[in-house]
Amino acid sequence: MNASCVTMDASLLSIKFKFLIICLLCTIIFNSVMCDSKIHCNEKDMNTLLRFKQGVIDPSGVLFSWLPKLDCCQWTGVSCDNITGRVTQLNLPCHAYQPTIVTIGERDNKAHCLTGEFSLVLLELEFFIYLNLRNNDFKSIQYDSMGSQKCNNLSKGNSSHLCGNSTNLLHLDLSFNYDLLVDDLNWISRISSLQYLNLGGVLLHKEIDWLHSVTMLPSLVELHLNSCQLENIYPFLQYVNFTSLQVLDLADNNFVSYFPSWLFNLSCDISYIDLSYNQIHGQLSKTLPNLKSLKSLVLAHNYLKGPIPNWLGQLSQLQRLDLSNNFFSGPIPVTLGNLSSLVSLILNTNDLNGNLPNSVGQLSNLQSLLLAENFFTGNVSERNLLSFSKLRSFSISSPYLIFDFDPEWVPSFQLLHIYLGYVRDKLPAWLYTQSSLIDLKILDSTASFEPLDKFWKFATQLEILYLVNNTIDGDISNVLLSSKLVWLVSNNLKGGMPRISPEVVVLCIYNNSLSGSIAPLLCHNMTDKSNLVDLEMGYNHLSGELTDCWKDWKSLVHIDLEYNNLTGKIPYTMGSLSNLRFLYLASNKLFGVVPCSLKNCKNLRILDIGHNNLSGLIPSWLGSSLQGLKLRSNQFSGIIPTELCQLDSLMVMDFASNRLSGPIPNCLHNITTMFSAYASTLGVGFTFYSPNFSFDMRCTITLLIKGNELEYYTLMNAIDLSSNDLSGSVPLEIYMLNRLQSLNLSHNQLMGTIPQEIGKMEMLESIDLSRNQFTGKIPESMAGLHYLGVLNLSFNNFIGKIPPGTQLGSTNLSYIGNPGLCGPPLTKICPQDEESSNTKLIGEDDGSDKSEIYSSFYMGLGIGFAVGFLEIGTIFFNRRCRLAYFRFLSQMYDYVIQMKKALFGKQLNSHSTHIFHISRHKLKKSWRDNLTQTSYQFEKSASKMKVETQEMLNVVHLPIGLEPYLIGLMTTPTSHKVLAKSNKRLVTLKRDDWSFVLTHHRFHMPSLPLRCKIALFSSLAPLLLSNAATPHCMKPRKFAGLYLSESRSPTTGNHRTVSSLPSWVLVL
Repeated sequence: MNASCVTMDASLLSIKFKFLIICLLCTIIFNSVMCDSKIHCNEKDMNTLLRFKQGVIDPSGVLFSWLPKLDCCQWTGVSCDNITGRVTQLNLPCHAYQPTIVTIGERDNKAHCLTGEFSLVLLELEFFIYLNLRNNDFKSIQYDSMGSQKCNNLSKGNSSHLCGNSTNLLHLDLSFNYDLLVDDLNWISRISSLQYLNLGGVLLHKEIDWLHSVTMLPSLVELHLNSCQLENIYPFLQYVNFTSLQVLDLADNNFVSYFPSWLFNLSCDISYIDLSYNQIHGQLSKTLPNLKSLKSLVLAHNYLKGPIPNWLGQLSQLQRLDLSNNFFSGPIPVTLGNLSSLVSLILNTNDLNGNLPNSVGQLSNLQSLLLAENFFTGNVSERNLLSFSKLRSFSISSPYLIFDFDPEWVPSFQLLHIYLGYVRDKLPAWLYTQSSLIDLKILDSTASFEPLDKFWKFATQLEILYLVNNTIDGDISNVLLSSKLVWLVSNNLKGGMPRISPEVVVLCIYNNSLSGSIAPLLCHNMTDKSNLVDLEMGYNHLSGELTDCWKDWKSLVHIDLEYNNLTGKIPYTMGSLSNLRFLYLASNKLFGVVPCSLKNCKNLRILDIGHNNLSGLIPSWLGSSLQGLKLRSNQFSGIIPTELCQLDSLMVMDFASNRLSGPIPNCLHNITTMFSAYASTLGVGFTFYSPNFSFDMRCTITLLIKGNELEYYTLMNAIDLSSNDLSGSVPLEIYMLNRLQSLNLSHNQLMGTIPQEIGKMEMLESIDLSRNQFTGKIPESMAGLHYLGVLNLSFNNFIGKIPPGTQLGSTNLSYIGNPGLCGPPLTKICPQDEESSNTKLIGEDDGSDKSEIYSSFYMGLGIGFAVGFLEIGTIFFNRRCRLAYFRFLSQMYDYVIQMKKALFGKQLNSHSTHIFHISRHKLKKSWRDNLTQTSYQFEKSASKMKVETQEMLNVVHLPIGLEPYLIGLMTTPTSHKVLAKSNKRLVTLKRDDWSFVLTHHRFHMPSLPLRCKIALFSSLAPLLLSNAATPHCMKPRKFAGLYLSESRSPTTGNHRTVSSLPSWVLVL
């Protein structure tokens, strides 16, 4: 019995085994047959793809295989289901060619990418789950009609609420199509299955209801809408329907509002939030939000203020916390020490103070700890860093912090990046133990770098050496610099030129005390090809001639040798620098002519050779890429060549103080940038890319505008032909340059009249026609130049009455030397005004007609007085009524302020703001020292401008969270320049002919109510207009400023004063 059972079990096992073998063979055979057989594309899907292709422009033939005779499953970028043959994926991202050098204003090279119309017909693919057209160059979105469904072109502003019904699409990526305009996102809400949506870089500024559209996607897991120019973030919305969302990226938009309430009421599964690079203000919530799964919170580069909330320490999953570049104050919360998973803690550039908490030292997993540019106090020592065995990046700086490290201490970490500021006495000894260090930044320090030989030897291992405003007092003529980026600015370095290795890409030894010739640097024999891109040696004591060794430095893009004592001619070999974009040789002692070899520098953007002794004719062979041409204060002669009119990118033409003669060319209107609104926002600089190293370089251009010589980081449209011997009349074509911002034709022999067409130059901020031979009347159209801040028509032959208007009624100095002019602001009365005055005296007796008016007036006045007295008496004697009345007024005021916050945000975004920073390394050391002791100061506005208090209050609509730490009054959008190291926030509200400038100051201020601050501003406005201050940091330049800060300076401890202010103001 037992034997038979065993036999049966064995046979059953044998049968099962054979059955499994047969099934496995069948599966293999079936799969091989299916794989070997040709899966044909569904005809409906193929027709849909061909319809999509019709609107696509394909310059490089990416869609060459998209032919009806070929199976669409074999088309480029198309994937099909292996069984059904239905199209499931379209993957056509463009891999844009990345050049080594990209000048600001240039776009990525996308000439080979797909462009044209992106048709939503793709959403008709029934089994479509994946669409990736990332980094192409589509311009608009088009939905094709299908059957009875009618949809319009969304790019023309016609919404189509029912377009698209693709319920299977999971992944949609249209990011970095920078010119793709989408003004209606309703079609997105129809893709109910969507899990991944990336529209980063797409233009969505016209879509005002974007949040509603994306919240209609119940399955959405990742949402990327970064760099979309979105404006509305719905700050007071309490809840949004993001039930599945895990990643939310809204960085780099135009949000100007309070911190949105709904953001911390998202799904508990949210793991990533990025709201950086916006204008979010106010404070973070003090209550713990439901963000238990949050791993990354990035709120950098906003206007957030107040203390860092303690509840952040309860986000146990948090790995990255970035609150940098805000206005957070107070100490670092002790509760942050509970974040055991934290990898990056980035709090630099805030107003944090107090001692570093010991609890932060418990974050053993920390790899990045960035605390620089705050106001910490106390000591920092090895006790704060003992637990950081994984630390790779560390930064800390505060003028009140003391470095107290044991010289024998050897840390357990090996850093890659260090930033130390305000180091006193000696550099920490443990710094030399960091053998893996590649990036060293030391700023604003008085520490000794001795022994210098040891330091320079240690620096050879670095890729980035950044030393600014230190006290390195030594000779560097025998030092070998081998870092890729060498930035040695304002360190009092002496001696001759250092030696550099071929690996150096950026060499900036700006504003030091170097002397001797530049030849030892450029003419020594280098074994390998040089990679030097940026050479900056300005503001030193270099002498001798410019060397003729430039042919060996063909990679140079930026050369700055201004403000030295260089002599001789501009070398002919500079024309071999084919990559050169920026050449600054101003304020030297160069002579001779401009070598014609520079015409080979076809990429040249800025040529500044002013303040030399150069002579000859103005070059007529300059390249078409030129944006700024400065020949000021030389000996150039002859006429202005008409070939310059072909430079359609030219924005700055400064030929002042030369010996030019003849007429002004009548072809200047051919310079197209003088008509472009976009051009005036272009920065000056470039970006360098390489596989292992890249950097951004921001250059400046110095312009004499409104009598002040200022450095600008953005280009402006300016023509300065003053102090020459030009003759004839001003061509009418010059008045067609409606984007021109500054025109100076003074001190010439020009004649003729000013036409009414000058009123069309609506962007003019400064016009100087003084000391010429102009005749006729001042055109009335000039009164409509709302941005005009400086007007000088003195010493001409104008006649007649000065047209009324705020822009033209500045001072009589603007019109002096024109004996035929009359009317305000001159004291000379026009004849017609005298006749009108006499007529009024003759007809003065009209009392009988007015008696009835007076009686009615007094009757109404008496009734009003009685009613008002009764109301005031009730409030005065009845305590309950008095309290209720003032509570009602307070509530109404706060309500109105809150309701106007949206208006304020729209006004901010509707006007361009020109922000100009002074480059720290281009200021003398004595100036920089004063910058840390000086608040924001602004250029003096037009003198004695009359502005009524009520008129100002009607324009200042401030949200409660955006308090004016300092307020100035300007006459033009570009008339201000921030003069502080902490110049982070600048907002301009333009109205007619003047502007309000509101800034957040990085230093603290007493917590005055908003209404008190507005009242204070209205009281001080006349003083702001009439009193000017000239700070020590800017020698000949005029500024006016108003301090509204705390009584003691956080930097120096000295009491600040406000000159010429009444004592009651200081009490308030």
